[in-house]
Amino acid sequence: MADDGQGRLRTEGGGAGGAAVAGGEMLLSVGLLALALLAAYRLYLRWGTRNGPGGAARQGEAAALPRMKRRDFSLEQLREFDGARNPRILLAVNGKVFDVTKGSKFYGPEGPYGIFAGRDASRGLATFCLDKDALRDEYDDLSDLNAVQMESVREWEMQFKEKYDYVGRLLKPGEEPSEYTDEEDTKDHTKQE
Repeated sequence: MADDGQGRLRTEGGGAGGAAVAGGEMLLSVGLLALALLAAYRLYLRWGTRNGPGGAARQGEAAALPRMKRRDFSLEQLREFDGARNPRILLAVNGKVFDVTKGSKFYGPEGPYGIFAGRDASRGLATFCLDKDALRDEYDDLSDLNAVQMESVREWEMQFKEKYDYVGRLLKPGEEPSEYTDEEDTKDHTKQE
């Protein structure tokens, strides 16, 4: 490389190397722009049409639901509340079941966290995994999670307690459901026994 006399560097052997670099940068820019447009289009397809008539009707139906009476759930019972079979959406975090229906935009069948609807979301939230691999069909005692992941589960549980109604416990296999009195049912749903 040498100075061209005007304070710019020039390459030995002419300007072909500079043109190749500029062409490569241009190709990279066009490629990145195409990827960004593709991502925006896919987001639009996934979430852009959600606010149409069906989405608004589902939101209105969910808002009209009465407060759920406190009860305990097996995994099979919890699966009924996935937002598709039933307008109410429940999910479990760290053994506690929350009514997340008012967050159907996020937890409904089309929402970004819809995979957790009607399921135990603890493992997925602890590992930041939104794949089916993070869900277990059998009761998950979370015993294989490390300390950091368990702390993450507890933090998620606290966030759900602050934002959504606590409706009961997730039952372990063979565990009997609790009998809740009307007085307990009228208490603040976010408080734990």
